Amino acid sequence: MALSNLSQVLVRNIDELACTRAVLVNFPVDGLYQEWLDEYPECQLHYFTNNKLAADQLAQLSAAQPNSNLSYSFGTHLTAQQSEETKQNKEAKQNKENSAYDLAVIAFPKSKAELAYSLAMLAPYLTDDARVLFVGENKGGIKSAAKLSQDYISHCHKLDSARHCSLFAGQFIRGDYQFSLADWFHYYPLSVAGIELNIAALPGVFSQKQLDKGTQVLLENLPTEQLPKKSYQGKLLDFGCGAGVISAYLAKQHPAAEITALDISALAVASTQETLKVNNLAGEVFASDGLSEVTGSFSHIVTNPPFHQGLKTHYAATETFLRECPKRLVRGGNLTVVANSFLKYQPILAEGFKQIQTTVNQRGFAVYVASV
Repeated sequence: MALSNLSQVLVRNIDELACTRAVLVNFPVDGLYQEWLDEYPECQLHYFTNNKLAADQLAQLSAAQPNSNLSYSFGTHLTAQQSEETKQNKEAKQNKENSAYDLAVIAFPKSKAELAYSLAMLAPYLTDDARVLFVGENKGGIKSAAKLSQDYISHCHKLDSARHCSLFAGQFIRGDYQFSLADWFHYYPLSVAGIELNIAALPGVFSQKQLDKGTQVLLENLPTEQLPKKSYQGKLLDFGCGAGVISAYLAKQHPAAEITALDISALAVASTQETLKVNNLAGEVFASDGLSEVTGSFSHIVTNPPFHQGLKTHYAATETFLRECPKRLVRGGNLTVVANSFLKYQPILAEGFKQIQTTVNQRGFAVYVASV
């Protein structure tokens, strides 16, 4: 399996990976684990990810190698139960030094707030003498690793630079750390298109601190006259829900509708669940790589789909969604999607939809309404 640039930098520094138990945080799923365990076969290697696609890939790897020292977990944060999963000695559960990680490897996130979150999440599960490695793209802020991690990491320094990436290492600052997910939600009030909401969002989630321009254009121009009333009745889907702005808006504007929301990120799923909760609204929210976990059909899909993956523009997931969503709409169902004006979604929509309208084009965003 080919190695990502991040993994290649680590393999160049394989001596830094010597440990008893290691946890990798939101790291690309590639052949790194093979290189690592070939060099250190006694190491217990645990992948933690908040990305559903990565979790699905790790599930396949684990199923293919059930007796290896490789394990994984998916969720908003590492837990004690997940921390236990890589231990072979089950009798050592009460001994922190046997159950904690003596090495953590963090894929440097795009969001500075998410880095702080990741360190806080890890801290209760690291040994007192644990080492922490950061690896990330040079354009992604990795050069600020020492400054941004100083509350948890000392002596953070650069080890290597290659493949347009850098590797930093530091020593964990021992302490009595506690982690509570509730402490990391950011709440803000929102008024959009005549609807008042309170939004809750975890670090790294889209629209974490304020409403993004694209979603605002979408909600201010949701089609009503162009669509039959039944389009906002029955089951509605918010694809790529982020902090749950669209879900909450639809639930409040159309209380009789059944709201379903999904996102590839566990942090987004938790944020949308919290947003619905604080607004006394209901909806089904779950993690999904595209529409892979979706069952049933919808009368209307409303979305501001993501087109960024890390630092790079990435269209494949959204294009796949646009091609698949007609299969998830009832007869006469509709898709309303907002996108940057430069994204040419009309030809893709034309493959599966009978009618396509551009209802608005303003502030660099276009809203498309497509009907099956």
